[in-house]
Amino acid sequence: MNQQIKQRTGFTIIEVVLVLAIAGLIFMMVFIALPALQRTQRDMQRKDDLARMMTELTHYTSNNRGSLPNGTSGWNSFETSYLLANNDTFVDPAGAASGQSVTDRYNLKIDSSGTYTDLTSTSFSDAQNMIYVAPGAICNASDSAASPTYSGQRKVAIRMVLEGGGVSCQNN
Repeated sequence: MNQQIKQRTGFTIIEVVLVLAIAGLIFMMVFIALPALQRTQRDMQRKDDLARMMTELTHYTSNNRGSLPNGTSGWNSFETSYLLANNDTFVDPAGAASGQSVTDRYNLKIDSSGTYTDLTSTSFSDAQNMIYVAPGAICNASDSAASPTYSGQRKVAIRMVLEGGGVSCQNN
């Protein structure tokens, strides 16, 4: 009697399930890593925005005999004339903060000299779009909240709470 060996074609159910499980794990890792990557990119943009503000502040002081903007109106004028000049934008990369429906532009909070906003307990959701300006101060590098320390009339520290945690601080 002539026996024929039947050849199987296709995949077994185990092979299909194994491939789907591996694909699912890969997708899960991508979806977990993607928000962290985006958050890091937004924080890098925020740090770049602080550096841009410091550069424009240097231009301002060069044009005004070394003086910093004075008071809220002076800082508003600086923002309009230097940061928003030529239809430029100065916006938070995450968009509008909760409760802000019209604009996603950064808000400058000007501290009075010697009295600085404590950012140790400030969450990102409370401080989104806020840049804390501390005239007369420099950043304290040993402080995790980047609390400014008084350093003189022509100094200024600018700080921002980051989405990924921590505070970025720059000074002139």
